[in-house]
Amino acid sequence: MGFIDKDIRPADDGAITDAYSRTVAGVVDLVGPAVSRIERLGAGAGHGSGFAISSDGLIVTNNHVVETAKAVRITMPDGLVTEGRVLGRDVDTDIALIRADSGVGHWARLGDSKNLRRGHIAVAIGNPLGFEWTVTAGIVSALGRSMRAASGRLMDDVIQTDAALNPGSSGGPLVSSGGEVIGVNTAVIQGAQGIAFAVASNTANFVISEILRYGHVRRAFIGIAGDTIALPRKVALAAGTSSSTSVRVRRLEPGGPAARGGLREGDYILAIGGTPVGGVDDLVRLMGGERIGQATEFLIFSVDGKIETRTLLPVARP
Repeated sequence: MGFIDKDIRPADDGAITDAYSRTVAGVVDLVGPAVSRIERLGAGAGHGSGFAISSDGLIVTNNHVVETAKAVRITMPDGLVTEGRVLGRDVDTDIALIRADSGVGHWARLGDSKNLRRGHIAVAIGNPLGFEWTVTAGIVSALGRSMRAASGRLMDDVIQTDAALNPGSSGGPLVSSGGEVIGVNTAVIQGAQGIAFAVASNTANFVISEILRYGHVRRAFIGIAGDTIALPRKVALAAGTSSSTSVRVRRLEPGGPAARGGLREGDYILAIGGTPVGGVDDLVRLMGGERIGQATEFLIFSVDGKIETRTLLPVARP
């Protein structure tokens, strides 16, 4: 029969608790002053959270916090109230970028979300349900989750955490024990407890860079509408793919890249640039901005019953 050393356990538990408390308090002291309350100006009142990432007033939040607003009111923990303009937003990742009309005294640093592991401490700071600058803490429950954005596009690399989030927390930072922002809090599952989601900081960093450079996130476009359907086993075997599903072209945009490249309605898209396509989500994911203007090979099963390769030249998505 095992036993517990009663002289050791209380001291160890107390030390662990104290260390945890110091860690969370240190994170709040470091990042809390950068977190703001964001209110939409004009039609469609609403509010959420955001956080500054530079001294000149760049503030990150969720797209669904700003929606179609061009201007917002920003309230900082030190009492500073200023307005800001929305520089750009991305419905597909639920990220928006704001420029405050004045500089800010505190800002947070985006960390590398690839360094996360399940079980790492996660601290959420935001303004839920009118309770301003609320702090909750938990752990990173899972990595690499997928969820649907408001656009219907599947967001990859989403962080799951059990740090409590509520309406108004959206747009606030999810912070590591080292005081770096590892995610942008974005969603909860209504009725569930301990399940919340954040857009990974690496995704947010990519979106921020695109908005600053282009005013929006560039994505490639080939001009098709498609459906995810079952792939006949004989076709999968002939194409050398283990996927049981694929994308069938339902409609072509006249004069679009796909039409110009020789795709036809009824063709199956099996792979793009050597990467298997198991459905519409894969197709969308593989059409990143890096493919714009780049000749890209599409492996297809044609309406003629042949496995062929078509080279398309994707353009920027309208």
